[in-house]
Amino acid sequence: MLVRADQLEAFEQAGRRRFEDQMVAHSQDFSPRLCEVLGEEQLRIALRAAMQRAEGYGFTLRGPVRLYIEMMFLCGSGFHADPQYPVLGEILRQPGDQMERAQRIHEASLDYLDRVCGPDNENVRRALANLRAFAATPIAFPNGFGRSMLDYMAGIFPQKAAYVGEAGLRALIVDGVNRARAYRFTTERQAALVVTLMYAFGHGCTRDPLYPWIERTLTDPRIGDPGARAERLERKSVTWLEHVLARKPGGGPS
Repeated sequence: MLVRADQLEAFEQAGRRRFEDQMVAHSQDFSPRLCEVLGEEQLRIALRAAMQRAEGYGFTLRGPVRLYIEMMFLCGSGFHADPQYPVLGEILRQPGDQMERAQRIHEASLDYLDRVCGPDNENVRRALANLRAFAATPIAFPNGFGRSMLDYMAGIFPQKAAYVGEAGLRALIVDGVNRARAYRFTTERQAALVVTLMYAFGHGCTRDPLYPWIERTLTDPRIGDPGARAERLERKSVTWLEHVLARKPGGGPS
């Protein structure tokens, strides 16, 4: 029996759809609170982007692709180039067998879960509550912006600050300040907002389909004034955090 090219493509598409459906269910189990907030349609957008990016790093088998998706939830969709997780990017870019590289990333993820997330994800939930308080409180920079941000990040999520280390945090601060300037934010508080969001949700959070409210707010054409845009982003951040924190603990990472 001959199989036409269009039939073969239909079979491949059906297989991809089945795998996507499986990853939707897996994601909802792995990160239930975030997936509930996202909704299935936006979750599928994030999954498709992750699968495409994983393929770019040579991850084509189901196991490595699923692992890549899990790392997206743990560290943000831009984890492959995030200064907070340089080892992950190094492993992804190395040549070699995808299963071997996936195993090394899996080992790194277990270390991250143990040192940063804590039992039942309790450290992450506490950090989100700290971030909620930080976002709603006036802040000062008594020791200069860089040093003060290091202190704030350590206070919000001490386990992650210890894991990333000062060099990684300083690189994130520089990245965040440059990103804030690109959006024409000019005050220290506005820059601190961007840095803190990147710290909490990954350095690519301003374009991350897991957190579409960030990009939508930053690019909303109806908000022409950068100060008004920053204020809206602060309010959106508080609302999102309250929404997530209102859900019962349990399950995988938020």
